[in-house]
Amino acid sequence: MSVATFPPPRLTVGPIGWLRQNLFSSLPSSLLTGLIAGLILSFAIGITEWAVTEARWAVVTANLRLFLVGQYPVDQAWRIWLSLAILSALTGLSAGVFGRTTRALAIALSVCQALLAALMAVSPVGPLITVAFLFNAAGVWLGFVLGMRRLVPRRALVIAWLLSIPVTFILLSGISDGPPIPSVGSNLWGGLLLTILLAAVGIVLSFPLGVLLALGRRSSLPAVRILSTGYIELIRGVPLVTILFMADIMLPLFLPGEWRLDRVARAMGGITLFSAAYVAENVRGGLQAIPTGQVEAAQAIGLSTAQTNIFIVLPQALRSVIPANVGLFISLIKDTTLVVIVGLLELLGIGRAILAQPESLGAQLEVYVFIAAVFFVLCYAMSRASYRLEAALGVGQR
Repeated sequence: MSVATFPPPRLTVGPIGWLRQNLFSSLPSSLLTGLIAGLILSFAIGITEWAVTEARWAVVTANLRLFLVGQYPVDQAWRIWLSLAILSALTGLSAGVFGRTTRALAIALSVCQALLAALMAVSPVGPLITVAFLFNAAGVWLGFVLGMRRLVPRRALVIAWLLSIPVTFILLSGISDGPPIPSVGSNLWGGLLLTILLAAVGIVLSFPLGVLLALGRRSSLPAVRILSTGYIELIRGVPLVTILFMADIMLPLFLPGEWRLDRVARAMGGITLFSAAYVAENVRGGLQAIPTGQVEAAQAIGLSTAQTNIFIVLPQALRSVIPANVGLFISLIKDTTLVVIVGLLELLGIGRAILAQPESLGAQLEVYVFIAAVFFVLCYAMSRASYRLEAALGVGQR
């Protein structure tokens, strides 16, 4: 005898069930949902009407090149596109080789470049830059396909990432006063280019330095522990503005007369040293969360202190502090706007300089909305990549 089967009731499962349970479970909840939905709809209609009919977006499209690269020489812009092509290819390869933890960044990079290509198409810059952005966006997906086919070993990809840092710096700054790669002063770097460089260098360098400081603070050697603790507490006790002023004004006084660091390098150093102290405290919290029994077990099987930290303690500690460190790095991206006080024109500084032009008077809202949108995309992409990494590593689940 066959038993009749019936589908689950639509009012308790699926999208309708979710809405009924979470938004319309009672009369007060339904009224509150309707009120909030009305406010959001009214706000969205007002924003859309302003953006379509009243906003003067010409101030953005006409100065899009300044927003992106500042005053970087036009005839040397190919070096920026080549650096971006290297970044796009490596990001796509990483998305294919390492899996979903890097796919969010790859998707965000390709989408951002496609959007920039669309903006460039309606700006007076010309079609060449539009083609360059589209080419780099396609390069991300080409690298993804090659990575999925495992044509590039993981170790070679890691080495390529490490080599890309000095190669990019050489391409952007130059190596001589003449061809083929003439020097470009860092005072000409600006806009989104400078923002990304400051944030990337700060994140890449502060993380290992912060890990070493955290291990040093827990060291059994008194000199190492005291120095690490003193550095962390000193840096965390002052604002980033102070560190930037120290790096810009006082650091050159302690250098030999013939040795000079440019302003961008000093700002990168200040941001790195500041961020490393906070990374160290995050990592120290993760180290303290590891049960002492695991350390004792590692020592019982003959592992040295270094082996215990590298293979037992650090992997678990770093996994547990991923949310805290990603939050710190997102704040670091936004803190790059502070370098304007030492004379560097990053994205926000370029926006303020554009607003000082007579033809841009009264367009403050358009400029700041564009800048806010760029920062939102950068921060949201990092946040989504963090969620994927946490899910892949099982943070909070095991």
